[in-house]
Amino acid sequence: MRVFVTGASGFIGSAVVRELLTAGHEVTGLARGDASAAAVEALGARPHRGDLDDLPSLRRGAEAADGVVHLANKHDWTDPAASNRAERAAVETFLDVLEGSGRPFVLAAGLALPGLGRASTEHDRSDAHGPDAPRGGAENLALERAGRGVRVTSARFAPTVHGEGDHGFVALLAEHARRTGAVPVAGEGANRWPAVHRSDAARLVRLALESAPAGTVVHAAAEEGVPVRDLAEVLAQRLDLPVRSVTSEQLAQDLPFVGAFLSADVPASSALTRELLGWEPTGPTLLEDVRAGFYDR
Repeated sequence: MRVFVTGASGFIGSAVVRELLTAGHEVTGLARGDASAAAVEALGARPHRGDLDDLPSLRRGAEAADGVVHLANKHDWTDPAASNRAERAAVETFLDVLEGSGRPFVLAAGLALPGLGRASTEHDRSDAHGPDAPRGGAENLALERAGRGVRVTSARFAPTVHGEGDHGFVALLAEHARRTGAVPVAGEGANRWPAVHRSDAARLVRLALESAPAGTVVHAAAEEGVPVRDLAEVLAQRLDLPVRSVTSEQLAQDLPFVGAFLSADVPASSALTRELLGWEPTGPTLLEDVRAGFYDR
């Protein structure tokens, strides 16, 4: 099928584009500028100029496609409200184009549901509703529209999608550790993080695009919950630094936005996803990638 992908030149998006092309799909990738366009072309896909604020461009991309994979997010930590509004507007635009067509729409969502006291499952629902909610409440907005002729799938990604070139939470933690001389953990670091290698995440997106029923939630979590203490100790060994226990409040202050996630206990199961789509992760674990030195610099 012809697939329009936002975030196509990013860490996860580029892996998704390669996965789709290998499976025989045609891919058009959203590109903000010359560098992004060149990256999309280098992958073997066709660039489509625009960004998340350019709704007419998003509409044209979706209209020309047999399916849409929406992975881009502005992630403006200085103005999260603007990021949330942009995400909701983009998703609304895609849903308006796809409504009544039966075409697939896979959107990225966060896999962080704290306070459950257990591993979250695909049946658990986020309480994020409305334009002022995280990500503009886009997941619930899309799932609500699944009954209107759009084959919606929410792909919830683990907080850590890892691999060579990752510049997400673990990379930011490593950068902070090098700067301060220690790898911090909240308390004893017993809280857990799900994780997935980006090759496994990309394969899951393709499977969801091809066959997930409308209204499906899938969990891109190869590991249900890596203890943050284990992550900190392996990272500290690589960086030749100590592990330092701090309060959750101190961690959130020292590492804005990232620190709050590092303190959360958010294990997540992907059992239903594996059963539904036959997805079996084969990539390296998070600690294997840390040991491989991908976060040393």
